[in-house]
Amino acid sequence: MKVVVGAAVVDGGRLLVAQRAEPPDMRGRWELPGGSVEDGESEPDAVVRELHEELAYAVVVQGRLGPDVPVTGRSGESLLLRFYRCAPAEGAVPVALEHLALRWVAADELDGVAWLPADEVLLPALRAALGE
Repeated sequence: MKVVVGAAVVDGGRLLVAQRAEPPDMRGRWELPGGSVEDGESEPDAVVRELHEELAYAVVVQGRLGPDVPVTGRSGESLLLRFYRCAPAEGAVPVALEHLALRWVAADELDGVAWLPADEVLLPALRAALGE
């Protein structure tokens, strides 16, 4: 099963979330940024690469976070979504290159975010990571 990674970037008690631009049925919903693991690539390396490609953002991967989440890809294939907790590299600032918007949210704001269903599964682990 192909693995897709998501990054829970935590900085100062806040979590970075990204608003989807596409596909149309996901436009406007919020997610943790990330993407597919390439052949021969480690999952942490995929997190670093995906955040660089999507957000021009450098992060340090700190370890796994939360459960694996089975999802169905755009072409109907079965995927396994794995999340990793990350910290920003010193001086790094994210830019919404492929998303409509980016924002930082605190633990008490998580329930007010219009999450994609796959990312919503991670809310208990995110609350713990944010110290709630």
